[in-house]
Amino acid sequence: MVYFWHMVGNRLLTLFSNMLTNLNLTDIEACYKVFRCDLLNSITIEEDRFGFEPEIVAKLARTRARIYEVGISYYGRTYDQGKKISWKDGVAAAYAIVKYNVFRRGH
Repeated sequence: MVYFWHMVGNRLLTLFSNMLTNLNLTDIEACYKVFRCDLLNSITIEEDRFGFEPEIVAKLARTRARIYEVGISYYGRTYDQGKKISWKDGVAAAYAIVKYNVFRRGH
């Protein structure tokens, strides 16, 4: 089950990130990410939770590394099944998008 407003929020965050990184990703908050070791070792990761994805996308976009998306199957959970995301997590992700694409471009 994918909640409507979660889907809308995710798409807005992805659009906002794409605008600032000049990438064309479909979902920056997908948790599955694979990196070349040398590329990952070349950046410092500062965030956790929902700030990680915007940070890593922004930093990788600046390296001009090739980014590939591979489709995954997603079966959303209900809050009773353990979903813990709230609007506060969306705000944190939006803050990280601005932080790593506008204010911390050189890092």
